[in-house]
Amino acid sequence: MARMTMIEAIRDAHAVAMERDPDVVVMGEDVGYFGGVFRCTAGLQSRFGVQRCFDTPISELGIVGTAVGMAAFGLKPVVEIQFADYMYPAYDQIVSEAARLRYRSAGEFTCPIVVRMPTGGGIYGAQTHSQSPESLFTHVAGLKTVVPSNPRDAKGLLLAAIADPDPVIFLEPKRLYNGPFNGHFDRPSESWAKHEMGDVEEGYYETPLGKAAVLREGSAVTLLTYGTMVHVALAAVEESGKDVEVIDLRTLVPLDLETIITSVTKTGRCIVLHEATLTSGFGAELTALVQSDCFYSLEAPVLRVAGWDTPYPHAQEWDYFPGPERVKRAITKVMEG
Repeated sequence: MARMTMIEAIRDAHAVAMERDPDVVVMGEDVGYFGGVFRCTAGLQSRFGVQRCFDTPISELGIVGTAVGMAAFGLKPVVEIQFADYMYPAYDQIVSEAARLRYRSAGEFTCPIVVRMPTGGGIYGAQTHSQSPESLFTHVAGLKTVVPSNPRDAKGLLLAAIADPDPVIFLEPKRLYNGPFNGHFDRPSESWAKHEMGDVEEGYYETPLGKAAVLREGSAVTLLTYGTMVHVALAAVEESGKDVEVIDLRTLVPLDLETIITSVTKTGRCIVLHEATLTSGFGAELTALVQSDCFYSLEAPVLRVAGWDTPYPHAQEWDYFPGPERVKRAITKVMEG
C-alpha cells in the first residue's frame, strides 16, 4: 500500500495502464507538458512521449470526436475535459457517437474511451466550474457512469474503466482531489474534512464497475450516496448516533441494485443524498427504484437530500451543499415516519 491523494491515485492509474497497454493514450487540453489543470497527468508525457500523452486544441467537440475515431481504430483514449461544465459542446459526440457506436455497427466496432472530468463544487469556481451533471449521462443508454469517493477506488475504478470495451464517463469530485477540503475553505473545522489521503494498492488492480461498497452497516436507515457526499453522510451518521447503513454507490451505471435492495429490505427506510440539484437528479431514479423494488419493506417514504434547484450559487456555495446538518434532519424525519 502507498499513501496517496486522489490526484496521485488517478495519475498512478494512468501510468499503470499506459505501461501495461501500448494502445492507451491520454489526450486533452494541457494534459501533456503542463500535466493537467489539476496535475492528474503530470509526468506522463515525459515518461511515455508526446504520441501517447498529448495536448489538444481548445475544442471539446473535437477532442471527443477524435477520441471516438481513435477508439474505433483500436486505440484506448483517455480524455480529460478540464471541468465537467465544459463538456456540453462534446455532448453530442458522447451521446450520438460514443454511446451508440457498438449498436449502430451491430458490434463491428466498439468505443473503449474514458472521458474524465472534474465535477462538483467546493473550490469557489463559480457556476461554470462547479456543476454536477451526472444525470445527463446516466440517462443515455450505452454509457457507464463512475463517481469515486476516495483515492483507492479512484485508481481501481479508472483502471477498470480503461479496460472496459465501451465508453465510460469518469466523474472526479474536485473537492476530494486533495482531501475533502484541503485546508483552503471557509469551514476547515468540519469533522468530515479530516481524511486527506488514502491507502492505495501499488501496481495494477481493478475495482469492479457496478459494485457498491457498504461503508457502514446499520439496521434503521439506508443512506445511498456517492462522491463527495459519502464523507458528508459518514460524518452526519457519526454525529447523529443513529444506526444508519451508508452505501457508496461508486458507479451509477451499472448500478448495484442488489446491494441496495438487500439493505433497504433490512432497514425499511431510505435516504438518497447527492450534491446535484434535486429535480431530475440521479436521486430521483434511485428513489423510484427503491419504491418499486422495496415497496413492501418500506416503513416511511424515501427522502432525498440534494442541492438547490437553481443555477450554481457562487456566493452561497456552502449553503448550497448538503451538509451534515441537513442529513441529520433527514435521518430524524425518516425514522419518525
